[in-house]
Amino acid sequence: MNLAKIMIPKVSTVFLRETQTVRQGWEIMNRHGYTAIPVIDSEGRYIGTVSEGDFLKFVMSAGTTDTQNMERHRVSQLVRKDFCPPLQIDADSHQVIDSILNQNFVPIVDGRNALCGILTRRGVILYFAEELQRHHLMEV
Repeated sequence: MNLAKIMIPKVSTVFLRETQTVRQGWEIMNRHGYTAIPVIDSEGRYIGTVSEGDFLKFVMSAGTTDTQNMERHRVSQLVRKDFCPPLQIDADSHQVIDSILNQNFVPIVDGRNALCGILTRRGVILYFAEELQRHHLMEV
């Protein structure tokens, strides 16, 4: 399966850097309307994902929505490394299906664990639908 063909490349993907403030992360997430966003380190390596729930937990534990408080904390404090595990760029179709059944998006990484892009559930479904249609046309 050629993941590079169906993934949304990193340059077209919204992601956060671990050094951004919680306020910046929250604003980016809200601006784009996402419920979860991948996070990378200074070398571009995927380190995990943050979700709306992670931001909510932060606000609840801080006891305030004060933006000055959100400026004092970094996205790295919210990252869940076990949430949205990535797939290697050379993953096979079985791995893709297993992952996309459990996640809305799947981060795609290279051998250095650098974020290459993401696969969305919609993109995977469209890919397989086109494959089925192509296969059906070949039978006719």
